[in-house]
Parts: sequence; C-alpha cells; structure tokens
Amino acid sequence: MEFRQLKQALQINFLKLMKDETHLFEVEVDKDELWNLFLDSFPAGTNEVYKERREYDCSCCRSFVRNFGNVVVIKNKKTHTFWDLEVNDSTFQPVLNALSKYIKSKVVSNIYISKFNKIGTDKNFEKLESVVEWHHFYIELPNQFTDKSNRSVEEIQGSFRDIRNVFKRSLVEITEESVLTVLELISQNSLYKGEEWKSTLTEFLRYKQQYVKLKDAEKDNYAWEQSVKVGGVIGKIKNHSIGTLLVDISENMDLDEAVKRYEKITAPINYKRPKAIYTQKMVDDAKQTIIELGYENSLSRRYAKLDDITVNNILFSNRDSVKRIIGGDSVFDEMSKGVSTINSKKFSKVEEVTIDDFVINILPTAQELEVLFENKHASNMVSLIAPENKDSKTMFKWDNNFSWAYSGNITDSYVKQNVKNAGGNVEGVLRFSIQWNDSDVYDGNDLDAHCHEPNGNHIHYPVKRVEQKSSGMLDVDIIHPDKNVPAVENIIWTDINKMPKGTYNFVVHCFRHNGGKGGFRAEIEFDGQTYSFDYSVNIKDDQRVVVAEVMFDGVNFTIKEKLPSNVSSRKLWNLNTNQFVPASVVMYSPNYWDSQHGIGHRHYFFMLKDCLNPELPNGFFNEFLKEDLLKHKKVFEALGSKMSVKDTEDQLSGIGFSSTKRNELVIKVKGQIDRMLKIKF
Repeated sequence: MEFRQLKQALQINFLKLMKDETHLFEVEVDKDELWNLFLDSFPAGTNEVYKERREYDCSCCRSFVRNFGNVVVIKNKKTHTFWDLEVNDSTFQPVLNALSKYIKSKVVSNIYISKFNKIGTDKNFEKLESVVEWHHFYIELPNQFTDKSNRSVEEIQGSFRDIRNVFKRSLVEITEESVLTVLELISQNSLYKGEEWKSTLTEFLRYKQQYVKLKDAEKDNYAWEQSVKVGGVIGKIKNHSIGTLLVDISENMDLDEAVKRYEKITAPINYKRPKAIYTQKMVDDAKQTIIELGYENSLSRRYAKLDDITVNNILFSNRDSVKRIIGGDSVFDEMSKGVSTINSKKFSKVEEVTIDDFVINILPTAQELEVLFENKHASNMVSLIAPENKDSKTMFKWDNNFSWAYSGNITDSYVKQNVKNAGGNVEGVLRFSIQWNDSDVYDGNDLDAHCHEPNGNHIHYPVKRVEQKSSGMLDVDIIHPDKNVPAVENIIWTDINKMPKGTYNFVVHCFRHNGGKGGFRAEIEFDGQTYSFDYSVNIKDDQRVVVAEVMFDGVNFTIKEKLPSNVSSRKLWNLNTNQFVPASVVMYSPNYWDSQHGIGHRHYFFMLKDCLNPELPNGFFNEFLKEDLLKHKKVFEALGSKMSVKDTEDQLSGIGFSSTKRNELVIKVKGQIDRMLKIKF
C-alpha cells in the first residue's frame, strides 16, 4: 500500500466516524511521545533513513500527528480514533494499531476546537533528478467542527470543560431520590418557581438513571458525550438554585430546612409559599385554634356572584346587573331619573385620565363600559371569592368575609411553552423565538435564530448561552431536531437598562438543509404583546429570512414587520383577547369596602361579562388573615390551596389593577358622550 492510499483511507474512515456527531474531543497525551510512537512503530526495514531522516519523518506529518493525532469521537461512551482502520498492510497496520491503542489508553481532557477547515498539508513537491510528489496526513473538517467566532480556542474549550466538570459532579453528588423528591414538591405546588424546573429536572433524572448503570470505565466518556448536548442549564444544574436544594437533600438535610435555604436564594422577601410543607402535629394545632376561635364555618369558599354584593360596594354596574345587586333597583332607578334619554354623541379621540379622575368624575354618569381586553392583561386576571356560609365569621383583617385571587397559572403560546420546555427563558423585556419540526412530517433541518443588535453585536449560535453586554442571550439552540418534538431556538433580553438604542434585526438562517419540507414559525414579544409569524414555504439551504425589525428608543419598542404577522389573540378565562368586552361591575377590592381605609393596598376590579376562571384559586392567602391565625400560617397556606373554591353561575371575574403598580387600560364609556379613554394606574 502506498502512503497516498493510506491517507485517503484514513480520511474516508474518519469522515464516516464524524457523521451525525456535533463535537470532536481530544485526549491528554505527550505530543512528542505520540510522534515518536508513530516513527518507532514501523516494522524493521520499513522506515529507514532517507537522506538525513527516516522516510516517514517529515515536518508536515509531524505537525499533523502532534496536533490532530489525539482527536477522538465518542460514540456510546466509547472513544474512536483517527487511527481506527484495518488496511491489512504489513507496513502501516502495526503503526495504526499502536497509535489507536495508545490514544484509547488516555482519558478525554477537552473539546477539540479548530479555527480552520483544513488540517495538515495534502501534498507538496520536491525537485530532485525529477519532480517528486510527497503526500502527507491531511483532512478537511466539515463546517460544524470549525469555529469562526472571535473567541479564542482556549476560551471555548474552557467553557465546555466547565460544563462537563460540573455535569460530572452533579451526576455523582445528586442522588436519584433527591430529584424525585423535588419533582414531588413541584407537583404539589410546594416550591417557589418550581414549575420552571420541572422539565429540566425530568431530563436530568434520565441522565442520572443512565449514569448509575454504567461501568466506572464508561462514566468519564459519558459525561463528555452528554455534556455537549445538554447545554448550560442541565450541565451546570448543581450551580443553580435548584442544585443547592438537590445537594442539600442528597446530603440528608431536613427537607423543610433545605426548602427554606432554596427559597432564601430564589424568593423575594415578602414571598409566602402557596403550598407549605407541614407536619400532622401542625395540622392538629391549627385545627384546635380554628375550633376555639369559631372559624369552622369560614373555611369553605366559592366564587362570588352579583347578588352577594351590595350597591354600597360598587362603583359602576351595567343595566343587566343592576337588578341582581342588593339594593340596586331603587338606587339606580333614582339615578336614571337624572339621565337624559337623548342619543349620545360620539367622541373618538383617546383621552388619558388617572384612575382617581375616572372613578370620581366619569363613572357616576356612565351608562355602559367596554374594556379593551389585551394579552398584557393576562397576569391581571382576578376573581372575587365569597364565603359559602354568608353568616360565617370573617378570618380577614377587614370587616367582611370576601377575598380575591389573581391568576397564578397563565397559559402561554404554543411556541412560548415549547421554549420553556427546552429550558429557555421566556420572561424578559424582549423575546425572539423560532419553531419548526412541528407538523406530522419530520423536519430535520438545522435552523438558527439571529439578531443583529444596534451596536453591531451579532447574537447567534457561536455565542449561545453567553449573556451579552445588552443582557441578550441565545439560550436554546437546536441542531438535530428530535422526531415528534418541535424544535425551537430562543433569544431573550432581560435588562432594558443594558439594551442599546437603535434597531434590532431578527433573521432566521437555514444553516443546513437536511431534507425538511417545512418552513418555520416565529414570535417576537415585548410589552405584553406577542407578534406571530408563519413562514410556510420550504426554506432553502443557507437561506436567510428577515422576520422583523424592532426599534428601541431607550424606553419604548416599536416593530417593523418584514413577514406578515398578527398580534396573536388568546383565549383567557373564556374571553378572546384584543377585543372590547362589556364590564358588568367595577369595584374596589374588599379591603376598601364600606369606607375602610389603610388595610393593605387598594385594587380596582373590572368584572367582565362571561369571564370564567378555569384555575383552582386559593380561597384565602396568609396576607389576608387576622394576626391570631398567622401562628399557623403553614397550615393555612396548605388549606388555602387545597380547599377548592366552589363554582357558581355568573361568577365575578375579570381584570384587576393594584394602586401600587403602573398600568393602563383602554375603555369605551357610553353616557351623554361616547368616549374612548386610556386609564392610567
């Protein structure tokens, strides 16, 4: 066999090994020792001195062996080398066997990173009596194995090495039992922001269960092989807040103490867990207090309805609701005598008013109200909760037994939920997400989300999971879509104060077309509005599709669409967003009924026609309870979430606004004049 033939066979073989792989690795070797092994492994008489050096001792091959000879592929926990080839040649086979054995005896120490596609020198020429063509070891790497970013090789290797090392420690130090325990806490809603970690923990559990079944010799390679796939969230799970909890439980810390440590890291100062961890003794003590203080009949709760409330505690009621409000007929009949029956005049200009001005000067003469129900109001959804027994003793700090519950479980968009499932962050000031492979036909294309920021910075796959100066980060990057699982990528900005002013250009690039027949979906979200895009034609290899431009002036965002889009309407609590909905009743929160003042913050409730709460709201919260009940707050936290709020016809649900938070609401008012108002809270 000629050396040229050996070189070509090695090239073909290694390219086959690299197929379907995303990363190459290197093992720790003495490079001089590796080169000497290459020279010394030739059988006697086959590598004799040629001129001044041995025949196969050339600077080109020496550079290749030293720099690429220790590169390996990991498949199913086993390393495969460049030298793994059967050629049945008496000269070269002993050399290949020796190098392969030597490399496989060493441990993987790094990701292999190259800035160049071409490794080695293919051939060169020397003029002797005639021109001689010399062939050398040489390989051309596919594009996915080369890095074109400005980051140094050492920096990139360091980031991968850090993820691998933490991932390995996580697999060793975190027990399977601790993961199962935390997943149980999440399912019970007993862990602050626990739901955000559910999919991550479920996936980590799968890796942990595989890891414990491995032989010791396989574990290092497994950690390397999987760490480049899992990314930073799972790879560094031990370093996250949830990792602190997992390690504490793994080290047999008391469960309640471990959860407290976790919440100290993650929860705001005034956080009160909606589902507490409690003991049977705590339940018995609380039960005794409830009996002694006469609150047994106060625990059962239901949705409030119109005939629960009195006319004294509402600010506005439409005509359909008047007859069902206690005292409503006589009072509103009297009010109607002073209202003219002439046709109202239309006034289309949108006026801005404060909420106080609206309540004092506009509501008293309003005949009908229609609220513009927008996507951004999803977190403002609220229900009024009443006691099932009207005569029961109030448990609350105010003089009535009514409470309220805001939405705690908002349904996200299809794309947004899949981003969350993939470990992406969807809570930020600006979000760009793409999705594909979501039809019945598998689409294995490799699509990439790109953003060109105003300062020239380019956020895309080479800087994935690295937060930029603008707070922007590509935190989900899918290269090989799984069958039956939508593929997503996500770029999120979390700090508006770090974002440079100017235009943000959003692009989808088909990095590699792998036979997929579909296009993609995209979403851009800011200020509570989601702009949806659907590119339904087949995207071509290396094609770039500009989705939109978002302009930022330092305070506000505006969008210029490059593809057709729609501000997505959502179904929330039986109502469609982005349309006007009649308001049946406007009122203060119960802590400000009957001229009460100073008992917590004031809330403004706009109860909407046909609004139905699909969630399981708490009947009461610890913040509402009288002081003599707070010594049993853990049990009451559990009771509030466990005792179901019973359904009623015509429940009072809608949108609410706290007096302590800035917000706005567009509303149509019909009276003597039809007006369009923007209420500022």
